[in-house]
Amino acid sequence: MQNGALAYARMAQTTASPRERDAQLLLRAAARFAAVQASEPFDRSGAREAATFNRKLWTVFFSAVSRVENPLDDATKMNLKKIAMFVLRRSAAMEVDPKPDQLTALIDINRNLAEGLRG
Repeated sequence: MQNGALAYARMAQTTASPRERDAQLLLRAAARFAAVQASEPFDRSGAREAATFNRKLWTVFFSAVSRVENPLDDATKMNLKKIAMFVLRRSAAMEVDPKPDQLTALIDINRNLAEGLRG
């Protein structure tokens, strides 16, 4: 049964729109952070791994928003860059010294952006 679920997930990724794929990745990152935040005792190693995944994801987003050919208006690009810089700094800080109280902002940002991408 698990193989069927994995096959379905792979197929969904290949047929989903880029916006839906981005939303799925953001939700995956948020879920990883939420699981770590809920763990007792706090899973510092898991927090570091989740932060690394999130940092890589947001590096790609920052790069995409920074491209000249990106069709977004300048104000939206600037706002997304500011959010990305916050997320990148917070994720890097979590990789060095993970703290459960610093995860909430990252969870919320990822979930809210995913919701916006899904419309």
